[in-house]
Amino acid sequence: MSTAFYSRLCGLMLVAWLGLLPSGYAQRFAAIGDYGFAGTAERDVANLVKSWNPEFIITLGDNNYDKGDSTTIDQNIGQYYHEYIGNYKGRYGPSASTNRFFPSLGNHDYYTRNGEAYRYYFTLPGNGRYYDFVRGDVHFFALDSDPAEPDGVTVTSVQAQWLRAKLAASTARWKVVYLHHAPYSSGAHGNTPALQWPFKEWGASVVLAGHDHHYERLMQDGLPYFVNGLGGRSYYRVNAQPVPQSQFTFTGDYGAMLLNASPDSLTLQFFTRSRRLVDTYTLHRSVSASPVLYPLSPNPFQTATLVEYFLPSAARVQVRVLNILGQEVAILQPPTAAAAGWHRLNWERGALPAGLYFVQLLGDNLSQITRAELL
Repeated sequence: MSTAFYSRLCGLMLVAWLGLLPSGYAQRFAAIGDYGFAGTAERDVANLVKSWNPEFIITLGDNNYDKGDSTTIDQNIGQYYHEYIGNYKGRYGPSASTNRFFPSLGNHDYYTRNGEAYRYYFTLPGNGRYYDFVRGDVHFFALDSDPAEPDGVTVTSVQAQWLRAKLAASTARWKVVYLHHAPYSSGAHGNTPALQWPFKEWGASVVLAGHDHHYERLMQDGLPYFVNGLGGRSYYRVNAQPVPQSQFTFTGDYGAMLLNASPDSLTLQFFTRSRRLVDTYTLHRSVSASPVLYPLSPNPFQTATLVEYFLPSAARVQVRVLNILGQEVAILQPPTAAAAGWHRLNWERGALPAGLYFVQLLGDNLSQITRAELL
């Protein structure tokens, strides 16, 4: 936007309200891996996960032991997680009103008719084998790491190029990639070189995997990787000589990961089924040296979106909405003495008609604008 345009950005302030979320706000979700084997261990892990009351659950493959057959899938999954599964087709209880269970394919899911039972049982985005979805601050990318994947699993495959493009286009705070076969692992299966894609270069925040039945935290090129395969089937030994990327390992009991995402941090924890905390790792968002108005999420939007900005030091600022003529049409935050740090506003469109708008962060010697599209 030009200086001339900014000079026209004035008008009467319209009545609106400030929608800052509490500082302790975080999304809560769970990750389970190699879990789909009906019995005491899976039951205990499921009870652990449900005690957290997560918003949704992701899985790291091997959802249906041992052969991925239609005769076992409901007792291995629905028996414990039916209330999270949208369009649930089993016999153990009611379905979720909206899907809150997002699995990834494992090799055991493929053993019978190339995963036919899995594809019928779940209603998932995209092609159902690999897909993405956004929940609040987090963009998730579920991959199919099995060699039987029709679109391939190498770095030059159709699937890999899909991921690269999706990561590049994402404006989410956190980008979580998850799959079954671990790119790096100190377990019995070890590394999967074909899946050592340049995830960090492409924009991922973290990579979660299973396949090896232990828990491990690793670091490669500054990007954290996790192995989480203790969901209920069995547990494996960890090699006496861990891979160079390894930072922490655990085995000998079953458990799951609890993840909490906020605008400025993503915390990943592993708990055993007895609720013992084994490991915690927190990713912090990079701090900017200057004020930043971030892209809206979601955008375009129909009813509401989140507006976020960062201040390196306290400042008096306001946030307002402008139409394409530069006229003020709404105030999201009146002139306010705002503290240093991240600030989050909820913008509800109200009676604004569909069209192109601009959100402006305005203060002394400060004017930043981001585009908004109302559907």
